[in-house]
Amino acid sequence: MLKTTTPSVEGRAIQDYLGVVVGEAILGANIFKDLFGSITDIIGGRSGAYEREMGKARKIAFEEIEAQARALGGNAIVGIDLDYEVVGEKGAMMMVSVSGTAVRLR
Repeated sequence: MLKTTTPSVEGRAIQDYLGVVVGEAILGANIFKDLFGSITDIIGGRSGAYEREMGKARKIAFEEIEAQARALGGNAIVGIDLDYEVVGEKGAMMMVSVSGTAVRLR
């Protein structure tokens, strides 16, 4: 399925606008990831554990919008917006929200 952050697809006409699709994934960060993330914060560098979790959440959210678009008869999603949030007590949960418009391209 074609996915884009732009409102249109160059060289392809949008035949039908099928509706807004939304995918969300909320993942908890366990104590070990928090511990290693804290160490990374102190000494600097990237936190691979958190990056992997965010990647998993993003993949789940995109799978959800693709499934919704297919169910509506779409073959593309335009105008995609990605949002990242930390939620829960003391920011213990990470959320990825992906939204866009399911369309049928000619």
